[in-house]
Formats: sequence, C-alpha cells, structure tokens
Amino acid sequence: MAVSEPDSTDPEHVFQTLARLIYSGPTFDDVYQQLVETAPRIVAGCDHASLMLARGDGYETAAASDDVARRIDALERELGEGPCVDAIDDEAGQIDPDITRHSTWPRLAERVIAETPVRGMAGYRIVIEGKKVGALDLFSDTPGAFSEDGGDQGAVLSAFASVALMSVANRDRAESLRRGLESNREVGKAIGLLMAAHKIGSQEAFEVLRKASNDMNMKLTAVAREVVENAERRPVDES
Repeated sequence: MAVSEPDSTDPEHVFQTLARLIYSGPTFDDVYQQLVETAPRIVAGCDHASLMLARGDGYETAAASDDVARRIDALERELGEGPCVDAIDDEAGQIDPDITRHSTWPRLAERVIAETPVRGMAGYRIVIEGKKVGALDLFSDTPGAFSEDGGDQGAVLSAFASVALMSVANRDRAESLRRGLESNREVGKAIGLLMAAHKIGSQEAFEVLRKASNDMNMKLTAVAREVVENAERRPVDES
C-alpha cells in the first residue's frame, strides 16, 4: 500500500504519516514494513531495522528494512542471543552501541562483525495488551552512534509500534465479529424459512442445512445464503 511521506525527517511529521497509514486500513504486514523503514529516518545512528515476533517456541522476522537486518535476525535465531531475544524476554530496552569493543552478546557480535557492516545494536520490546509479542531491532554501521537521544527515539518508536499493532488487531477482531454476526443472521434466516416452508422445528431445519452443506461440500453459511436468496427470488403468490 503506497503512502506518500513527507521529505522532512522530523519525528512529528513521520509519526503523522504512520498514524495515517494505520487508520487507512492496512494489514499487519503494511504496518510492520512501514515501521522498519521509518526507524532509520528518525532514530539517531540507526542504519537498518527489523521487527521480530515470537512464534510458538521461537522467533521470526516479520519485516526488515534490508538484507543486513534480515541476516542479523537469522544470526540471533541461530545463536539464541541478541538484542531482540533479550528485549522480548526482558522488560528493558537492550542497547550495545559498540560491539567492536565489548558486547553483551559476544558470539553474535563476532558473527555480525565478520558478516555485516553493523557495529552497534539495540532492541526494544513490542507489547500488545500486556503481552510481549516481539521486538524492534535497530542496527548501526558506526561504532558508538547510538546515543542517549537515539535510545529515547527507539523507545518512542517501539511504543508507537505497540499501539499501532494493537489498533490493527482490534480492528481485525471487530471485522471478524461483524462477519460472524452476519453469517449467524444468514443461518437464522434460512432456518426460519425452512421451518415455515416444511412445518418443521428449528433443530430439524438446522439438520437440513447441515446435511446440504455436507452433501454439496459447501460451507454452512454459503448454503444458508442460497436458501435465503432463493426465497427472495421466488415470486409472491397473489392468489
């Protein structure tokens, strides 16, 4: 989903753009990608970003700004350590501004230095409705580039990400509920029509629908919709 963005890297403008994206009806994937592409623009020292989410007993990359960020995520999963893993498991943001000197994650740092241009890493947890679901990973190509300001900006962006994903999740749940209610109404109408047409009870009418669903290999709601539409198309007896 293409969204025009302001030329300015001022955080206020960027967050306004993100807010428009979130409330214009995107999918989770749209929000994930927009967040990681935004991070290098507004977080001081950030050159690459990724969003990693907890899936079952492991983690997966939901979005990455580029192949460098995606590669480091893969290394974190392989080694079982890193800013994203710790941010998901712990409460605080994880910042290692210069992995060339001393790193909280020595095995990861060794591989990152050997395989990528990244020299600084940070991770911030993503929380939805009190549940830690993932983390925003930020990477810098310059040792020591992650300053206190950059850390604050990363924390703000991750908090925004939590709110954004919760908004999309709630909208999706509301849409699912709406579809469920519509389906239930269709089934209810069909049962009522069958009861009136065949002088049968509600349970018998439901069994007629269920048998037709099985016999025709159609969803129950689709069969109910056919019953209702056929009844609406039937000419009215004016005798």
